[in-house]
Amino acid sequence: MLESIKEIVPLSYLFMFVIASLFSGFLNFLFLRFSLNLGRRDVTENEQIRWATTTKPAWGGISFFIVFLMTMSILPLFIEQNLFLNWKLLGLIGAVTIGFLVGFADDIYNTNPLVKFIGQFACANILIIFGFSIPVTPIAEINYFITTLWIVGLMNSVNMLDNMDAITASISLNIIIGGLILIALSGVFFTHILTIPMLGVAGALAGFLYYNWNPSKMYMGDSGSQFLGVFLAAISIELFWGVKASPDSYFEFIQFVLPALLFIVPLIDTTTVTIRRLAKRQSPFVGGRDHITHHFVYLGMNEKQVAIALNFISFLSVIYVYLFATYYPESWKPLYTFLSLGYFLAVFVIIQILYNIAKKKNARLNS
Repeated sequence: MLESIKEIVPLSYLFMFVIASLFSGFLNFLFLRFSLNLGRRDVTENEQIRWATTTKPAWGGISFFIVFLMTMSILPLFIEQNLFLNWKLLGLIGAVTIGFLVGFADDIYNTNPLVKFIGQFACANILIIFGFSIPVTPIAEINYFITTLWIVGLMNSVNMLDNMDAITASISLNIIIGGLILIALSGVFFTHILTIPMLGVAGALAGFLYYNWNPSKMYMGDSGSQFLGVFLAAISIELFWGVKASPDSYFEFIQFVLPALLFIVPLIDTTTVTIRRLAKRQSPFVGGRDHITHHFVYLGMNEKQVAIALNFISFLSVIYVYLFATYYPESWKPLYTFLSLGYFLAVFVIIQILYNIAKKKNARLNS
């Protein structure tokens, strides 16, 4: 069977993505049909506040996890890889499982935020133990600390971004597409251990988006945002953070380019909310309607337009990844690195300007 699959490799990978998408859609259809209560609860003071005023079932994360496990189980059919002998694959499975379970517990029991933080640190430690690390210094302990900050920060960032229909799912899908493009242009698409898991999660997101696009029928819940947070953190460490001119060097500006641009939307949203809340001596971990998504609505956009606008910004980063992988390293110049980071700062500044305009407009309407 392995030989027959290899003969039609491109079609088999496409077929796997289509099956994952259809299976995800079918799972979510069943969840909506037979159980509507998961995730329906009263909002507490520490909980993320969504833009929508109506509660909806939060089954998306469960479909993500099921499809992920399904794709991992068939991985040996696509590459000659013993799942139980690959240290990083085991670490990925363990970390996303912990992330999913922590989020699932919060969806059911509305757990204390401390429980979520402990779970996030557990995810980071698992990934580090199994070989995931951001190499920015020659000192391993510092790299582990930075890696932990990135994983925990990204899990919270993805969770915070999940405040409006289709935003987190579609942005996550763009990030995964960017990673797949990078793998493909590196010439290892059909042999890389992350290709199948990424195609599987991409399919899970595509199937979920059918029900999550505005007006949505369901949410992904904390189980979905925590799963995606740790999964995206893991693939970013493996694919994006290690891009350097010299594999043996440390702290090159080039290695910050891909993480900054592919995660541009969640990074700018989290940074904006955190800075502004701290300036007002408010906790950045308490839910509120002060995200960039909300302020785009205050400007006069509807929810679909907000999703399209943020996806446009994210899609530009996907195009950038294609150009980056095409020209790097042979035709890449240091100037391009600074222009790339300058683009990130320019988008950040523009969003801050729009944020302030929207804030004043909303204040006038409510005065």
